[in-house]
Amino acid sequence: MANSPAHESDRILASAGQSLANNRAGGRRSIGQRSAELKRQHIGKKAARMAMAVGVIMVAAMAAGLVLDGIGFTGVMILALSIVAALWFFATFPKMKVPALSALNTGDVRTMVGRTELWLEAQRPALPAPAVQLVDQIGVQLDGLGVQLEGIDPSEPAVAEVRKLVGEHLPGMVESYRKIPQHLRREERGGRNAD
Repeated sequence: MANSPAHESDRILASAGQSLANNRAGGRRSIGQRSAELKRQHIGKKAARMAMAVGVIMVAAMAAGLVLDGIGFTGVMILALSIVAALWFFATFPKMKVPALSALNTGDVRTMVGRTELWLEAQRPALPAPAVQLVDQIGVQLDGLGVQLEGIDPSEPAVAEVRKLVGEHLPGMVESYRKIPQHLRREERGGRNAD
C-alpha cells in the first residue's frame, strides 16, 4: 500500500526533517536587509540579461524570417530552443559571488555591511547550530549599525573602530573556528569544546 496513511506520515516526517535541517543550516533567507537588497539587485540584473537575450533572439529570428521569406517549422523550433538555452544560461550565470575577506572592509558603510552579511551567510554551513543563530542576530545588528553610521563622517575614529570590528575581528573569529579540524571540534578542553 504505497498511499497508506503510515507511508504518507513517513514521507511527511522525512520532509519536515529536511526542512528543519535546512533551516538550522541558515535556510535560504538573508541575515540582514542589506544582503537581501544586494541579492535582489543581483536577481534584477539577471532578469534584465534574460529579457535582453530573448529580445535579441526574437529580433534575429524576425530578421532571418524577412531575409529568408519565413523561417519555417525548423526555424521556430530552433528559436524556441535558443530562447530556452538563453534563459537557462542567464538564470544560472553569473552566480552571486561571496565577497573576499580583503574586500569586506572596503567601500562605504552600506557596502561594508552588505558584504559582511553576504560573507557571513556563506559561512553558516561550516558553523555549529548555536553559532548559526548568532549569525542571524549579528545580521540584524549589522543593519542597525549601518543605519547609525550613515550620517557620521567616515574619518571619525568611531567609524574606523567599527570597520576594524566588522571587517577584521568578526571574520577573524569565524576563520579561526573554521581552521579547527573537524575531528577536534567536539573534543573537550577545559570542560568546553569548539562546537
